[in-house]
Amino acid sequence: MHLTVDALAFLLFVAFLAGCVDAMAGGGGLLTIPALLTAGVPPVAALATNKLQSMIGTGSAVLAYLRAGRVDIRGFAIPACGAFVGSALGATAVQRIDPGFLAAFVPVLLISMGFYFLLAPKMSEADRHARLGRWGLAAVCAAIGFYDGFFGPGTGSFLTMALVALGGLGLVRAIANTKFLNLATNLAGLLAMIAGGKVLWLLGIGMAAANVCGNQLGAWCAIRFGGKGVRPLLVVMSFALTIKLLADPKNPLWQWL
Repeated sequence: MHLTVDALAFLLFVAFLAGCVDAMAGGGGLLTIPALLTAGVPPVAALATNKLQSMIGTGSAVLAYLRAGRVDIRGFAIPACGAFVGSALGATAVQRIDPGFLAAFVPVLLISMGFYFLLAPKMSEADRHARLGRWGLAAVCAAIGFYDGFFGPGTGSFLTMALVALGGLGLVRAIANTKFLNLATNLAGLLAMIAGGKVLWLLGIGMAAANVCGNQLGAWCAIRFGGKGVRPLLVVMSFALTIKLLADPKNPLWQWL
């Protein structure tokens, strides 16, 4: 598909910002998917292209956290497998539904996400006793992975909250290991989208380069300062992008209502 220079520059900027936010607290898809839809990319292609740029950006964040000694690959291998399987199933399911449903569903999910980030309690920085073992976390990660494959925005934040509330991790450790789990969901979702022929490769690679830069900055900030200050940005952006999408009279949601 053809994009104007302004639209492409906008998408690259959003990909950079999303990478920074995603590495710090998750939720970068709250920015990139609505931005792709606003630029005129079809809903399923937007999800597929977002998976490409997000997987590459997340991979770079994982490397940054690995270098800092924050990721426990062995400890979270089983939950990562659960996340991978769930995401593959979700990405396969989303390719078999009416795209109009997805276009109408996005603003509803964005509003829900905005209220979630606005009202959710503050997460602790200190490690605590884990409520679930590896297999229990694997089941939780599989469910979150399905959501990531099917839609995606906010997955990193859901995983982080699960690792804090159920896995007993402190916030920074949870954010770091969330990147590892999120890499598994992104890889599975991307493979399913590639099989379905939905990825816009040139656009995805360009956004991935910007996303990598943002992820590196965000990972450094998270290690240095923690995840402070990101939640207000996610709330503002999720509501702003919802208003932008609903301002389009052609959005299928208006036809359903």
